[in-house]
Amino acid sequence: MYEANTRTVFARMKAERNKISNRYLSEGEGKKAKILGKMEKELAQIRTEAYREAQEIMGEADAKATAIYAQAYEEDADFFNFSKTLETYRKTLPKKTLIVVPLTSKFFKYLVPEAVPEK
Repeated sequence: MYEANTRTVFARMKAERNKISNRYLSEGEGKKAKILGKMEKELAQIRTEAYREAQEIMGEADAKATAIYAQAYEEDADFFNFSKTLETYRKTLPKKTLIVVPLTSKFFKYLVPEAVPEK
């Protein structure tokens, strides 16, 4: 009878400790969820602010580039057009690529100037 009572008491104690443990675990999970939610909200705000700032910086850079292009065009329109055409060649004609385009194409007006009729 003593052993049966001891087992019963220990089982009850174990159940109470498990109940307390589960309560702490549940509270911990709740705090964890609250902290993670706050963190995700702050992270979203940081990303939004970073994106806004990046867009602002890119806008300023675009404006400066446009001003530089406009100034270059005003100073020497022919050289500016030549330079932009070379840049287009570099971007559109990757290395080791073969394309067939008539020499009379305006695309090649700086490479073979006598082949493109002036208009």
